[in-house]
Formats: sequence, structure tokens, C-alpha cells
Amino acid sequence: MQAWQVHQNGEPSEVMRLADVERPVPGQGQLLLKVRAANINFPDALMCRGQYQVRPPLPFTPGVEICGETEDGRRVLANPALPYGGFAEYAVADAAAVLPAPEALDDAEAAALHIGYQTGWFGLHRRARLEAGETLLVHAAAGGVGSAAVQLGKAAGATVIGVVGGADKAAVARDLGCDVVVDRRAEDVIAAVKEATGGRGADVIYDPVGGEAYTQSTKVVAFEGRIVVVGFASGSIPSPGLNHALVKNYAILGLHWGLYNTKNPKLVQHCHEQLTDLAARGAIKPLISERVPLSGAAAAVQRVVDGTTTGRVAVVPSPENGADA
Repeated sequence: MQAWQVHQNGEPSEVMRLADVERPVPGQGQLLLKVRAANINFPDALMCRGQYQVRPPLPFTPGVEICGETEDGRRVLANPALPYGGFAEYAVADAAAVLPAPEALDDAEAAALHIGYQTGWFGLHRRARLEAGETLLVHAAAGGVGSAAVQLGKAAGATVIGVVGGADKAAVARDLGCDVVVDRRAEDVIAAVKEATGGRGADVIYDPVGGEAYTQSTKVVAFEGRIVVVGFASGSIPSPGLNHALVKNYAILGLHWGLYNTKNPKLVQHCHEQLTDLAARGAIKPLISERVPLSGAAAAVQRVVDGTTTGRVAVVPSPENGADA
């Protein structure tokens, strides 16, 4: 089979190499899955660089999120068991953790429903306890993680403010349903958010960016607001001023979704049921901006980490799997 492999750490476009390799053999409690679509996530690039908290042994195949097909023909969602990741024709996954693919979504959309939407659901509902009528601010609202949070926020009845970088991404954020869109390249984010909220600020802030975005969040968070720290796509990890959190009465909430798979896997299953229902009702639908063949995976991972994409980019290994399930 064909699979992308990383033999040394570095930029994805430089260290990912497409090769003919033996089909992986599943271990005890694992399944061999034919990859129907693999969604590209920021951690894929960080793993290539050797900068992620999980460091698979070299060589490894990146791709942490797939829609796959079991040997008996079932369509499932899975996080492949590294080093046999999803940017390949076949991957391996732990049988206990696979989830049924929602019938309402095609392969690429289904693959994208997993990590980003689970992270959004846990961040907004489990950690921040978002309520209908509250104001949600989402940084990088046109990206893969942000777009999921926007849709989930709207589905929960929140007023959603999306912060983006550039006019093209602003248009995407509006199409996603943002009530207010702030282009950080053309506007003062802090002033724009305060104006949009009548000076009150946002009740919940969803931040997958870190750096300057986090600093802005502390200046526009409402009384008893909650800042959900999801990641650091900017490459800069903030050092929060706890005295500031004290005097403004806001909470800083960390979210590492992967921990729920070991700490409370029943919640992951419950979340998937909620997401499947929302997808069936049309309340959420992953934004797939590109579907690329397996040969285009390395360049696509690089585009994602460079921040030039919107929504999600999916790798579709076989043409017959196409855009539709």
C-alpha cells in the first residue's frame, strides 16, 4: 500500500515522503481500517516537527483522524494508533475507540466531525458551561477548530463573535453563522468586541491560538466570563496574570480533549451521540474547503500549519471514495 512516512523531524513539506510499504498488521484489540478520508489537524504538523506531546517512533505515518471502513464494510470514525496514521491507504485503530460514522455526512465531513467538534463540545459545554443567550467569542473562527466552535455555539443559542485574519476568512466566518466578524488585520479587536457587546465583553472565549489572541481575550472577557484555552496555533504560549483573573472575576479553563479517552471514555461516546444528532438535524456540518488525493497530503499539511486554509482539508486516498459516502 502507499503511505506517507516521516523519517526525520522537520517541516511537513520537507520530511513527509510517500512510499510503498507493507500493510500494517493490527495487534490485540485493534482493527485494520481502509482509509476513506483523513482529516488534517494541526497536531499532524507538530508531530512532523517533533513538537507535539505525543512523539511516535520514527518512521511514522501522520494522520490522527479518519473516516475508515472495517473489513465487514462498516463506516467508522477513528483516531489511528500511531505509527500507522491516516495519511495512507490503510490504518490501524483500537477497536474499543472507533465510533460509527454519521449517516448525514460524507466521508470527508465525517472524518472532520471527530477531534475538532469533540473539542468544541467539551470546551463549550463541559468546561465553559455555555448557556443560550450568552456571547461566545471564537478566535481563528474560519479555521478547522474555530469553525466547529462557531457552529456549536450557534446550535447552543449563543451570539457568536468570530475573529479572523483577512477578508477571505471574514467571508467564511459570516457564512458559518457568526453574528459579528472582526478582521484582526483591519480592525482593533478589543475595540470592536467592546462595541459589539456594549462594553460588557464576551461570556465565553474559545482560544486555539494563544499569544496575542489570549492577551486580547483578557481585555474583552465579561464579568464571570470563561476563557477556554484549546491550543497555541500562534506558536506562543501565554503566561497568564492570575492577579488580573482575580480582579476581573474570570476563569481560565484548560482543555485537552484526548484525556477524556482514558479518564472518562463514556463522555466521548455521549458527545459523539450529541454531535451525530446535531449533524442529522443539519445544525452542524463540517466545512471541508479542500479534498486532496493521497499524493497531495504533504503540501496540504504544510498549508494548514502555515495558516492559509479555511475550515478543514481532507485527504481522500482513493478516487472511488470521492466526496460522497
